[in-house]
Amino acid sequence: MPEQNVSAVERALKILDVFTDQDPDLSLKELAERTGMYKSTISRLAGTLESCGFLMLSGRGRYRLGPALWRLGSIYRRSYRMDDIVRPYLSILVKESGETASFYVPEGSNRLCLFRENSPSSLRHHLEEGAILPCDRGAAGHVIRAWGDGVDDRAIEVLGDRFAQSEGERDPDISAVAVPVLDRQNHLLGVLTLSGPSSRFIKEKRDNLLVSLQSYATECGKKLSA
Repeated sequence: MPEQNVSAVERALKILDVFTDQDPDLSLKELAERTGMYKSTISRLAGTLESCGFLMLSGRGRYRLGPALWRLGSIYRRSYRMDDIVRPYLSILVKESGETASFYVPEGSNRLCLFRENSPSSLRHHLEEGAILPCDRGAAGHVIRAWGDGVDDRAIEVLGDRFAQSEGERDPDISAVAVPVLDRQNHLLGVLTLSGPSSRFIKEKRDNLLVSLQSYATECGKKLSA
């Protein structure tokens, strides 16, 4: 019975995980196609998820995420006590650079995009808040590794420079620059990052923005440590 219960939970979570910004509502057929599960199984699990507020069923017979997830997501973000402090810096960076600004935190061996403000440009680096990315590629990942368990040459270099840059590492068309946000004991609280299309966000532009990025990261760290 315990194994069956765990399996049911895994299947239910799989249903929730197929929704995206581009597909906020899905039909039973679409859920079956994306999860690989039978419609009967999805209907049974969706009924339970709906009764608990994790799914909603529209009059058109399409499912969408329910308010319980919003409540849990809000609790999760508030647990970091960062939202009101970090977001203003992201807005300032977007206005100054014209590129996308993000704030990453370590999540196990990966990194979590906790907060993000996208560039106003139609050509931009777009990523959803809550996205989980690896730490072995990308400027933000290198910073997290350097202040974590990274012991290779790149991690040592980033630790000494106190910033990291990347060009086409995770995405061949994206460049980024990232700096650590540290508390008063020099512990990593997160990573402040600017990213954009490599054709526009060239090294000269990244270098010119680095001083501002580091200054805001220092201010942010002090406020988060207060």
